[in-house]
Amino acid sequence: MTPAMTTKIDPNTLAKEGKRAFESGNYQAAIQAFTDAAANYAKRGDATNAAEMKNNLSVSLLQARQAQKALEATLGTDDVFAKAGDIQRQAMAIGNQAAALEALKRWDEALAAYERSADLFAQAGEGDLQSVVLKSAAAIKLRHGKITDGMISMLGSLESVKKPTLIQRFLKTLLRLIP
Repeated sequence: MTPAMTTKIDPNTLAKEGKRAFESGNYQAAIQAFTDAAANYAKRGDATNAAEMKNNLSVSLLQARQAQKALEATLGTDDVFAKAGDIQRQAMAIGNQAAALEALKRWDEALAAYERSADLFAQAGEGDLQSVVLKSAAAIKLRHGKITDGMISMLGSLESVKKPTLIQRFLKTLLRLIP
């Protein structure tokens, strides 16, 4: 799509096109659609929706195994959401940054970002999303031999689930029994 064409297309249409492409596994088409949508929202002065599209772009880039570009796409979007007072999307943006950092094997930075994301999800009352990022943090700790820290993180992730499954309740009990 040429730059002249993208200004004529509604960014909402581009966003829907990107989501459809992502869901069908066509990550290159999703990347293009989210890039164009972000640019269109930015041209209209809609920083929040532009940041949302950059986060969608980041996820698409990760799926296309382009971790560095994924990180670059999402950098700064957390600040946009913080200024808008949207803690949930701020947490999601930091979680997306963490995933890109993890893919780049920048373990310490990824771990710090996952933990910051988890704290924000807790503030937003999003226990299930908090659980997801805490599990990712626990996996990094376990991979690097920090068994006790990893188990504590995993227990924290299980504690934050509002409606734990039978398996999650069992794991929670099991983790509490380990000295």
